[in-house]
Amino acid sequence: MSTKILVTGGTGYIGSHTAVELQQAGYEVVIIDNLSNSNAGVIDGIESITGIRPVFVEGDCTDIATLRRLFEENPGIKGIINFAASKAVGESVQKPLLYYRNNLNTLINLLDLMPEYGVEGIVFSSSCTVYGEPDFNPIDENAPIKPATSPYGNTKQISEEIITDYVHSGAPIKSIILRYFNPIGAHPSAKIGELPLGVPQNLVPYLTQTAAGIRKELTVFGDDYDTPDGSCIRDYIDVVDLAKAHVIAMKRMLSPEDTQKIEIFNLGTGRGLSVLELISAFESATGVKVPYRIGARREGDIEKIWACPDKANNILGWRADVPITETMRNTWAWQQHIMSPGKQG
Repeated sequence: MSTKILVTGGTGYIGSHTAVELQQAGYEVVIIDNLSNSNAGVIDGIESITGIRPVFVEGDCTDIATLRRLFEENPGIKGIINFAASKAVGESVQKPLLYYRNNLNTLINLLDLMPEYGVEGIVFSSSCTVYGEPDFNPIDENAPIKPATSPYGNTKQISEEIITDYVHSGAPIKSIILRYFNPIGAHPSAKIGELPLGVPQNLVPYLTQTAAGIRKELTVFGDDYDTPDGSCIRDYIDVVDLAKAHVIAMKRMLSPEDTQKIEIFNLGTGRGLSVLELISAFESATGVKVPYRIGARREGDIEKIWACPDKANNILGWRADVPITETMRNTWAWQQHIMSPGKQG
């Protein structure tokens, strides 16, 4: 019998790609999502890629009664991967209570129910934002946690503390915390990808929508940072590489081996690209020009950060393999797919 995994936020961007990788690795997947930033058609994409339709529950993880019903109706869940969180830095500055309510209550409810329903471990979707503006790059897991530069980043810091405190209290669970750098791209099948509702809050979907003529131009927030071309530098990781890391983390966490009860890994490529370099990479990979203008700096943005992924490379045996040109081509193929007649994504 295959191991059953709950993926919260599983119709979202990273969640859907992780559901695909879990199913292809032989896991049975149950998804819950409130569809606040996704659509149920994503389930069709997952099924089309894998040949397996995951169980889908439309519901909000901030409602513990909904989660309790899910566990009752889907017995035997052994692990959780938690993606159910609001995730846009800029929006979090404008709507902090939305972020605290959604991101923290979801996690607390999941942790509360895990022992009751025999769930052994949770892989938590964290972020490099916990490092704030780093003193050095590349940054490893031993770097200090700094005051968050946005409410979004603060919810990740607080969530990590909640998990740590709960495990240290003697709760019978394990956790692997994955600190992502900047996920981009789409599945090479072009059947799933990033599909934000309304105006995109993240760089790459805004970039592809601009390239497609949906948006007039892309705004680069600042060109006066202390970087070679003045724009912010990030570590852009392909979403499929990122999804595969969750499968490896789940296998490690649920294995009978005596691993630590909490482990933390940075997930990145180990290379930094500026916003202007990313635009150039897209144009080179696709032959499509992206109209853009330079705007003012955006509150909450970090100047430059990229990962030292050695710990994940050595302990998990994972590494980011997809080159940026392939990531950009997949991103553009996805944008073209969702614009084609009769396609919902």
